[in-house]
Amino acid sequence: MKRNIIKSLIAWKNSKLRKPLILYGARQVGKTWLLKEFGKKEYKQTIYLNFDEDLRLSDYFQQDLDTERIIGALEGHFNAKITPSSTLLIFDEIQECQRAKDSLKYFKENAPQYHIAAAGSFLGVASGKFPVGQVDSFTLYPMSFYEFLKAAGHEILLENINELNPVLENMHGLLTDMLKTYFYVGGMPEVVYVFTQTKDLAKVRETQNGILEDYKKDFSKHITPNDIPKVRMLWDSIPSHLAREKKKFIYKDIKSGGRASEFENALDWLVNTGLVYKIKRTLSPKLPLARDQVREAFKLFMLDTGLLCAKTNVDISLFYIAEPRIFDDFHGALTEQYVCQELKCSTANPIFYWGRDKGDAEIDFIMQHKNEVVPIEVKSGKNTQAKSLKVYMEEYKPKMAVRTSLKNWRKDAQSPILREIPLYMIESIEKLLMAD
Repeated sequence: MKRNIIKSLIAWKNSKLRKPLILYGARQVGKTWLLKEFGKKEYKQTIYLNFDEDLRLSDYFQQDLDTERIIGALEGHFNAKITPSSTLLIFDEIQECQRAKDSLKYFKENAPQYHIAAAGSFLGVASGKFPVGQVDSFTLYPMSFYEFLKAAGHEILLENINELNPVLENMHGLLTDMLKTYFYVGGMPEVVYVFTQTKDLAKVRETQNGILEDYKKDFSKHITPNDIPKVRMLWDSIPSHLAREKKKFIYKDIKSGGRASEFENALDWLVNTGLVYKIKRTLSPKLPLARDQVREAFKLFMLDTGLLCAKTNVDISLFYIAEPRIFDDFHGALTEQYVCQELKCSTANPIFYWGRDKGDAEIDFIMQHKNEVVPIEVKSGKNTQAKSLKVYMEEYKPKMAVRTSLKNWRKDAQSPILREIPLYMIESIEKLLMAD
């Protein structure tokens, strides 16, 4: 499976200012596979260290953090000569060895010629420390819709999207069907692999349920017994919050009398592990957007639309009927979830949402594009009447705005600043905002 981030890894390899790399990401988003594939394609040799599987590896970092001594010890352990320019060292599950994390500083300062890429799930990495300013970092998310199209053998379809080919109008039905499938399958690499090999949505659901079960086991492994029930209640409440018309997270909906002070640590843990995305509300859409964020007002999304489908037990039959009901069900919860995760993987800037205090207008997402603030209205079907977007545009007069729906790509003739972006093209939002 091809991942877009591989281009960033190649740029890291070729950079004269290269530092040891940390590849962040939630569990099971494909970090280990990606680094091994990167090593296979870009280096003559890959030395793979897994600190969880081979406990002896940690011993090489305990005595001291002399880089040449560590390299010598690893050469002996693996019976292989480590040549800086042609060997990739992968430090996997690095969260299991704090001293290995600490060593990255000394590799950067004393032995920058070595190519070191470390990976570990947020579940463990979040609880430790990396040397500040001494490492490069990337975040790996679940596979995007475009990556899903590649994996499913639709690279020509993706080429037409990237080129804004006029033939796209004739492919609208196929793209909508593929998007429906992606809503169900999602972007967890193991799940996508099962789908591409079997086309069996029942097996897809079985795999998703296995991942969800693994996450529940992780709750018990990585957090204190006192916080386990709180994390589980928060995790289980996300689908019901997203299914409401107003998706603002309310602690009292978790349990009667629930308060932020009771659940704050549990929520921070879920966010830090990458299992949920916390989208905060901003009162004033001015740069920097974080300046006027409302700490207590936010939405919570899961990391993957397929896992959300599994967690809510969305029936497979919805994906076989002709009309696109799945986009509208649960007040468009799956559609908004999808747009959130596509924005997370396609823009480096933080994402917010905007809403008035009195609750009479709300914009689903707000993002920064260059030096402009761009409102993004998500419509789950072809009915694109958007009262809130109209209110926002009249009040703040943005230079550009986005409405994403099942309609074809176009600029609004009556409102030149408004871009109509199909849901299946939202990953191209930065490019489309600059399109003529």
